[in-house]
Amino acid sequence: MDQIGAIAALGALAQETRLALFRLLVTCGPEGLAAGAIGEKLGVPPSSLSFHLQELVHAGLITQRRLSRNLIYSAEYGRMNELLLYLTENCCGRGEACAPACDPADAFAKGENDEAVSRARIR
Repeated sequence: MDQIGAIAALGALAQETRLALFRLLVTCGPEGLAAGAIGEKLGVPPSSLSFHLQELVHAGLITQRRLSRNLIYSAEYGRMNELLLYLTENCCGRGEACAPACDPADAFAKGENDEAVSRARIR
C-alpha cells in the first residue's frame, strides 16, 4: 500500500458510521452481511447506509456482491492487512513491520471467532 491508498482508507474509516460498519463486517467473516441486515444492526437508514457502504467500497476496504436480490458486503481482509502493515512499517525503528495479519479463512474455519460473530449478529 502506498501513501495515497492509506489516506483513502483512513479517510473512509474516519467517520463514526463507517468505522462501526467496517468493524461489524470484520466480525462476520468472508460471508459478509446483506445491506438490510447491516442497516438494522447499526440503526442506519437505507439512503445513508448506501452512501457509507460506497465510501468503504471505493477505499477498497469492503467488497460488494449480489446474491439473488440482495447485495452482500464483506470486509476486504487483504486491504485491511495492507493498511496495518503500512502503518507499522519500520515498527520500533527495527526496519520491519510487527502488525498482526488477519487470515479470516483460518480463523473462521477453526471457529475461533464464533462468539464474536454471534455478538455481531445479535447487535
